[in-house]
Amino acid sequence: MKSRKKLVFWCSLLGLILALTLCSDLLATQPVNKMDLDAVYSPPGEGHLLGTDHLGRDVFSRLLHGGKVTLAVAGLSVVISFVIGVVYGGISGYVGGWTDSAMMRILEALISIPSLIFVLAFQAIMQGGMWGMTFIIGVTGWFTTARIVRSEFIRLKDAEYVKMAKMFGTPVWKIITGHLLRNSLPPLFVVTIFNLAGAVFIEVSLSFLGVGIPPSVPSWGNMLYNAQNDLLIGAWWIGVFPGLLIFITILSINFIGEALKDPGRGRFHA
Repeated sequence: MKSRKKLVFWCSLLGLILALTLCSDLLATQPVNKMDLDAVYSPPGEGHLLGTDHLGRDVFSRLLHGGKVTLAVAGLSVVISFVIGVVYGGISGYVGGWTDSAMMRILEALISIPSLIFVLAFQAIMQGGMWGMTFIIGVTGWFTTARIVRSEFIRLKDAEYVKMAKMFGTPVWKIITGHLLRNSLPPLFVVTIFNLAGAVFIEVSLSFLGVGIPPSVPSWGNMLYNAQNDLLIGAWWIGVFPGLLIFITILSINFIGEALKDPGRGRFHA
């Protein structure tokens, strides 16, 4: 019961953040890039709920729009990585033999390289904007998903109901989608949640380093990047609020993933 209450709490908190960012056009008090040079570095107050930045732009409005960009990049990239991971891991686990062995050696080589290095390399080559970063995070974040799918397919393809389906001539694609993939969804769902937290972190990290979302597009990472010098002059609100939302968002996603993980199985590995 206590764990269920925690799950409800973290889901509600994450849902609130999502709702605020999705409704950013309605809730924003100022246009996202509107500059008010008479209100530069205004602290949080009545005129500007969370203050303004070095160009007089409203921090609250930028925070809402930035969250929508960050979460959109993370969400879409997770969809891309999910599809790639399911296809790769599914082929490896279902076919087996030397195909499985070769594909797993390739995957192990890719996993040995930190994902952030992959993303930085692709970003430097492609120099993409928001959609480019979404694609880059997606095509470099499928490794864990592939291992989980492969592990589940190997376990399930020898089950009695799968053998019976083969005996009755069920098409392979129906066996894969209707029996193997469907019964692999619980661990896949948990891994995807953790991947979402990782995608948020990567987007924020790259934007903070100045190689992510273009500066003209507000995101939580860009706001932190722009706030580095502002903190030195005492304008704490410019960096604290996006940092706090990033922390709460990633924490919420991770706690939801932990709450949904089945401790009885405890084996989401290949």
